Amino acid sequence: MQRWAQALFLVLATCGLSLTAQTPAATDAAPPVFADLNQLMRGVLYPAANVVFSAQADNPGEIKFVPGHDPNMSTDPLTSSFGGWQAVENAALGLAESATLLTIPGRKCSNGVLAPVKDPAWAAFVQEVRDASMEAYQGAKAKDQDKMIETADALSTSCSGCHRKFRDRKTPENRCK
Repeated sequence: MQRWAQALFLVLATCGLSLTAQTPAATDAAPPVFADLNQLMRGVLYPAANVVFSAQADNPGEIKFVPGHDPNMSTDPLTSSFGGWQAVENAALGLAESATLLTIPGRKCSNGVLAPVKDPAWAAFVQEVRDASMEAYQGAKAKDQDKMIETADALSTSCSGCHRKFRDRKTPENRCK
């Protein structure tokens, strides 16, 4: 009987521990920030936007793979294993998702000033990027180059508006202010 009780205790304790391990800890902390705003733009948003913008002039469905080049090793999303229109879809979704990264508190501009994530204009520009990116995704899914021209214009306008307000200052020290 004692062995049976010990075995039952071990089973229940193990089950309790596994349930506890599966329950995420509640936290209100912002996710960690690793890149400044300039690095985030150059590493994530700029490359993805260029893939979306490329669909204005070149039909992604007609892009040819480089002969003798392994598409798995391509640094160009359009000629990679997930290239063509799928690359444009993925880039548009990447832009929409990465818009959230622009709202994380604690991110700094390249000059060390905190990004103005609480500024209503910042939030509006971020939402415009997200909306234009989702429109680009729909255009890419439909393989509609005319829609890509239209949505690329909306995306460019949202980026330019934010850059004019927060980036394009007379001196780099005044960025994000």
